[in-house]
Amino acid sequence: MRLSLCCFSALLAGVVLAGCSGGPDDYTPKPKGFNRIDLPPHAYQQLAPGHPYTFEYSKHARILRDSSYLAQPHWINVYYPKLQANVQITYSNLKNDPKLFNKMLEDARKLTGKHQIKASAIEESMMQTPSGKKVAVFELSGDVPSQFQFYTTDSTKHFFRGALYFRTAVANDSLAPVIDYVKEDIVKLVNTLKYQ
Repeated sequence: MRLSLCCFSALLAGVVLAGCSGGPDDYTPKPKGFNRIDLPPHAYQQLAPGHPYTFEYSKHARILRDSSYLAQPHWINVYYPKLQANVQITYSNLKNDPKLFNKMLEDARKLTGKHQIKASAIEESMMQTPSGKKVAVFELSGDVPSQFQFYTTDSTKHFFRGALYFRTAVANDSLAPVIDYVKEDIVKLVNTLKYQ
């Protein structure tokens, strides 16, 4: 019994020493990796009637009514269940009221500005849709809750705003392919936007 205990101790010591061979210089860090996200091909469908606007949105998304306590009629979410992405859409009828128009513009800028604390950059640009609508686009970099926001208005009747959010704690650099994917869908949405 004594001999086998001695052999076992020697064997254990050999395994421990073999596992510890090499020093701190032999350590090789693993490269940074990201989760693989398989994105479906883009495909679109028409928004069902019942709103003062219409547009084409992804067939991989569902339209949900905005259930927040601040929600107004015709506020909706374009929700991507598999991507945990949500494009919040708000709409206001300006009723030819210049004060309401200015308030909506100020609110849109404030909502984007709230992300300045975490944003490493906010890029603002203008795009024009095939139908001639001008769209203000805000692309936010860094670990911000909303990476892409936009609004379009005719300054007298319609004010249409959207913001992309993710219902996940994954860092934005990991989400970059998904952000780009949904941004392409948003561009399709605004390019096909029509008021009823």
